[in-house]
Amino acid sequence: MGWYIGLSPLLARAIVQGMGVSECPREFIALAHRLADASGPVIRGYFRTPVTVADKADESPVTIADREAETALRRILAEHVPTHGVIGEEHGAERADAELVWVLDPIDGTKAFITGKPSFGTLIALLHRGRPILGVIDQPILGERWVGAAGHATTFNAQATRTRACPDLASAVLSTTDPKLFAPSERPAFEALDAKVKMRTLGSDCYAYGLLASGFIDVVCESRLQLYDYAALIPVIEGAGGAISDWSGQPLHNMTGNQQVLASGSAAVHAQAIKALGL
Repeated sequence: MGWYIGLSPLLARAIVQGMGVSECPREFIALAHRLADASGPVIRGYFRTPVTVADKADESPVTIADREAETALRRILAEHVPTHGVIGEEHGAERADAELVWVLDPIDGTKAFITGKPSFGTLIALLHRGRPILGVIDQPILGERWVGAAGHATTFNAQATRTRACPDLASAVLSTTDPKLFAPSERPAFEALDAKVKMRTLGSDCYAYGLLASGFIDVVCESRLQLYDYAALIPVIEGAGGAISDWSGQPLHNMTGNQQVLASGSAAVHAQAIKALGL
C-alpha cells in the first residue's frame, strides 16, 4: 500500500531514544501498515478453504492461517526492529520486558474465519513501557483498516473517523461476541446493561470495535480478553473520540489477561454503561 518507510535498526533505536509517550512516531505507524499488508495475503489465501482446525489448550480453535500470518509479522519485526519485544497469540513472547513491545493477534475471531464470515480481524499493537500507543484492526477480506495512534486521529482506510453522538444509553446499539462467553457470575451485570440499550448485535469480535470507532455501534461489552485481544483496540477507540476501560471504569493499561472490557462511543454513554453494569 505504499505507507511503509524502510526502518533500519539504527533508526529504530534513535526513534526510541527521542520518543515521548504523547505521540506515536509516524515511522512506527508506517511499520504497522507494513505488517498488516503482509498478513493479509496469508489470511486471504486460506479464507473459505478446507483448512484443518486444531484445538488449543484452552479449547479455542486455531488454523494454519493464524500461525503463518503471525510468522510473517514476526519475520518483519525481526528484520526492522530486532530489539523490540513481541507478544503473539500463536507463538508466545520474546523480550516482553523491552521498552517497546509489539502485540499480535493474527486472526481475532477464528470461529468467524473458519465459518467463512468476514467479521474477524488482525490486531497489531505497539506498547511503550506497557502503554498502548498504536493499534491496528485490519479486516483483510473486506479491505478495511482502522489505525489508532497516540497523538493522531484514528483513521479508517486512511481517512479520519469518529464515533457517533449517541444521546444516551437508551438510544445505543450494544455489541458482544457471544453472551455465553460470560462467566455465570458476570451474566447478571451484562443482562442489566443489555436491558437498558435500544438494540443488541452479536458475533463481531474485534470488528465491532472498528464499527464503534466509525459510528455504527455505541457500546461493546466483553470479558475474559487477553492482552493480544484488546491492546490494539485502546488507541483505535480513544483516537476516534470513544472511551474504553474495564467494567468498573478502570484503565486497561495494566496489560493483564482475562480482562472485562467495555468500550463506548463517548464518555457520557460510557459512564451510563458502567452504572448499568452495577459493579
